[in-house]
Amino acid sequence: MRSLVFSLLAAAAALTSAKTRAKLPKGFATTNGANFEVDGKPFAFVGANSYWLPLLTTQQDVETTFKEMQAGGVKVVRTWGFNAINGSELAGAIDSGLTYYQVWNSSEWILNPGPRGLQRLDHVVETAGKYGIKLILAFTNNWVGYGGMELYINWIAGAGNTHDVFYTDKRIIASFQRYVRTIVNRYKNSPNIFAWEMMNEARCLGDLPAGPECVPGSNTLHTWYEQQSNFVRSLDPFHMITTGGEGHFYWKGNGPFSSDYNYNGQAGEDFDLDLQLENIDFGTYVRSTLSSSSTHNSAFFVLRSTCTLRPGILNWTSLDLIGPPKPGVSNGYNNMLLVGARPGVFSAIRQALIVLQAAKKANKPLILEEFGLSGLGEPSCFTERSPRADKETENKTDIYPAWVDLALQTEHGIMPWQFGALGLKESRGNRLIKYADAIIKRGFSQRLELAIYQNQTALWNVFRDAAVVQARRSR
Repeated sequence: MRSLVFSLLAAAAALTSAKTRAKLPKGFATTNGANFEVDGKPFAFVGANSYWLPLLTTQQDVETTFKEMQAGGVKVVRTWGFNAINGSELAGAIDSGLTYYQVWNSSEWILNPGPRGLQRLDHVVETAGKYGIKLILAFTNNWVGYGGMELYINWIAGAGNTHDVFYTDKRIIASFQRYVRTIVNRYKNSPNIFAWEMMNEARCLGDLPAGPECVPGSNTLHTWYEQQSNFVRSLDPFHMITTGGEGHFYWKGNGPFSSDYNYNGQAGEDFDLDLQLENIDFGTYVRSTLSSSSTHNSAFFVLRSTCTLRPGILNWTSLDLIGPPKPGVSNGYNNMLLVGARPGVFSAIRQALIVLQAAKKANKPLILEEFGLSGLGEPSCFTERSPRADKETENKTDIYPAWVDLALQTEHGIMPWQFGALGLKESRGNRLIKYADAIIKRGFSQRLELAIYQNQTALWNVFRDAAVVQARRSR
């Protein structure tokens, strides 16, 4: 019976998708092959991550933030469409003014549609449109932050379960879909929504370990992506849907990538296969440089754009994707520029290019959805980050142009992690929010070094100038 229901959902969703794309409401974003469009015109953009936007408690600060984003040329913002707490946290949330949409006290969560709940998200969605900005809303989080998927596991499946039970337990899926239905139905008529994102960085493991049912080749995440994207499409025939994945692959065999977490399927994602799904409209990948463990992400190796590398010089589409370049061997353009780069540096570049190739094969758009690093230190050509990376300084103005250049040359969306707002008035601009993320600052926050602020002129201009390029492409 369950398989029949999912089959009917899939058939209905596919039919809906095919029949309605040609009659999108005005202002809705969509795809045309490997590109985004709005109202029949190309829509190339520079975006930003701002998970904390719905956590702001005053409309004035929401306005201030969007106004700064508009000044920087930001067109798409990714934020959380979830904020959940345990019932034991409720008193503290009320006292501190914390935004929360769900309260868990039993296997059934309680919705908070009020002024400290979904009304705050309402204000964010409405205000975004006022400043010409669209939103990507994520439905839940792979990690514990802000009430992610493991709250469903803890309250419904109970202690002792593994992380991946979220993807297969019928009770959990029903509860998750109840929340998704609430969010989608609330905003499905708004052109201010760019896309729905099923989860931030779904993996087999999270803060809880993975179980034996989520292993390379099990297709656990792929099946969940298919079922949930079909479910969302059955609710909303118009808005785009994406996975929120990190760009991990599953390459079978015992080749050189069999021990690489990005390619051996351990993460649970199968980027090639997932992007082929009917109701996945575009791909996402992450280039974070803060990881201190190669077990989770080889991207803690970073490419710098100084020395022989400058924006516009490196031909990103010409690099050999099989292995590091060798002295004296030419494979197209600028092969020698990467000679001497540490293997991990090349690994990060190579993975980005492989993701691009997969998106091209699927003929779907791609967004570099997260990339960022801390500090404003001294530059060097190539750096391999150590386990103490969070205590070291890196030069953003040296590294970011290389990643922006990659996105511009290969014509996909750019969304750095993350936007930092100035001039906020709440608590004199210094209110700490849950998990001690000191993003809400009156001035430059040394604690939140990943944030990009308007008063960091050289860094700000990297993205503003890229936004100008993307705006020209959108005419």
